[in-house]
Amino acid sequence: MLFTLAFRNILRNRRRSAMTRMAIAVGTIALLVFGAFQGYLFDSFHTNVVQRSGHLTVYRTGYFLFGEGNPSAYGIERYKKVLALIGDDPVLRPLIYVLTPTLSLMGIAGNFSGENDAAKTFIADAVIPSDRDRMRRWNAFGAGRVYPPDTNLDDNDPMRGFVGLGLARILGLCRSLAIANCPPPPAIHREAPGVASEDFSNLRAEVAAAVTPNAAGKPRLDLLAATETGAPNVVSFFVNDAEPQPIRELDDNYVVMHLTLGQQLIYGRGEPRVTGIVLQLRRSSDIGPARNRLQALFDQHGLELEVRDFAELNPFYTQTLNFFRSIFLFIAAIMGVIVLFTVVNTMTMTIMERTNEIGTTRAMGVRRGGIRRQFLVEGCMLGVIGASIGLVIAFLVAIGVNQAGLTWVPPANISAIPLRLSLLAQPALIVGTWVGLILVATLAALIPANRAARLQIVDALRHV
Repeated sequence: MLFTLAFRNILRNRRRSAMTRMAIAVGTIALLVFGAFQGYLFDSFHTNVVQRSGHLTVYRTGYFLFGEGNPSAYGIERYKKVLALIGDDPVLRPLIYVLTPTLSLMGIAGNFSGENDAAKTFIADAVIPSDRDRMRRWNAFGAGRVYPPDTNLDDNDPMRGFVGLGLARILGLCRSLAIANCPPPPAIHREAPGVASEDFSNLRAEVAAAVTPNAAGKPRLDLLAATETGAPNVVSFFVNDAEPQPIRELDDNYVVMHLTLGQQLIYGRGEPRVTGIVLQLRRSSDIGPARNRLQALFDQHGLELEVRDFAELNPFYTQTLNFFRSIFLFIAAIMGVIVLFTVVNTMTMTIMERTNEIGTTRAMGVRRGGIRRQFLVEGCMLGVIGASIGLVIAFLVAIGVNQAGLTWVPPANISAIPLRLSLLAQPALIVGTWVGLILVATLAALIPANRAARLQIVDALRHV
């Protein structure tokens, strides 16, 4: 009887009840659609970071805090034994998708082709190409970019790689790499005032002959860096292509090369080392157990190594997630306040219109608690109906967006990926939003319900 009466009372003023249900439905749609977008954003951003840097990276102790100043000094000695130790461990082996060494280095890249002489500092990642290709195929959430096979790097050709688009522009590689919308550097008059011009054509011809492109016609750079002993070293590097990077500072300085070439540049004829050992896991949920096992292995074998996860190495990732969480909480607070005041207003108007009815009911023996429960149930039913309508519409919106073929460029990406709303993948969001708005509607009805329960029977009966 309680629920039947509550439902009938809701229908007594259809227009007001409909507006209340609409407000609750709009709040539900807003929270679910933004929450679904946020979930897909988190998954795509997570995938992008893991594709580039893996889940966990092993460093020599101290590298994370001080190694950027002198990466070669923090190289991992006998790193192949460490790779075997990790790869053969029975606990870690089933968790690992890719296990690969990397080398971070810095130096000066020079283009001395005789046409556009230029030099620029660079930061580089030296990698194993096949491992890098496999890492970029990791897509556990189905939200990442699908990368084609990388033709800029080859396991069997350590002399080639690629650079950032900004670095290619600065070094004057636009024409030789046939880069669209990449302006050539302006001509610079190099003759000093008051000094007679000399003919260096023969010398420039010798330099140009020494730095001719490779067989594929790709330009060549000279890479200068300091070895671990501080002596300068130079290697040749053929640029296969230029790839834009998501951050300009990185784009203007970035080089990716073969691990063998990077080790030759930094360690020369000495023992080759690496600055990091990257672990890309099959599932992100295994980060905790894998990290604990790695640290236990290193302690057991007395290795001075430390483990860092991708969130520590990419602070922008954590900052972006916290930013969107704050936006979601802000929207949730606004929707909650709107639903609260809408239900309070509706229930207050209902009580004013039914004051005589309340007095009659009280005169028939219904206690204050019964009156309070009656209006609480009405508020709850308004919440259930409105939230359910909003839930259905949110599902339809998600299906429509997912089928529309929309694309967007998420943070730290350089190319567009499909825009999707991962609503079904977030049952906690669906249940939490639905239950939360029902609770808000029920609690909003509590204030006018208490007022109705405190009415004096005589005053209520003679209310006009």
